[in-house]
Amino acid sequence: MITRREAIATIDMLAVATRAFAADEKTLKGEMVCAKCYLNKPDAKECQDVLLVKDAGKTSEYYITKNKVSQESGEACTTAIPATVTGTVAEKDGKTWLTATKITKG
Repeated sequence: MITRREAIATIDMLAVATRAFAADEKTLKGEMVCAKCYLNKPDAKECQDVLLVKDAGKTSEYYITKNKVSQESGEACTTAIPATVTGTVAEKDGKTWLTATKITKG
């Protein structure tokens, strides 16, 4: 049986963990393109969405992790589409990956 004090402590810990997770999310605005078809990346064997973000004259590439959110938004392929992507960022295999929780195109 859980005491009232233990229940309150558990709820407090969950609230802190939820805020910490949400703090890791970023919202980035740029152009959604395809690594294979638009950027002609030699290591791209299939279509792969990339968000190009321009900041202070420098363009950063964020590879979009394939998940339900990215599949529902569709691929950019041969055209650059203005997009805003919210999600978490991680480095892997020398690339910056963005796991989207929300994608807005247009």
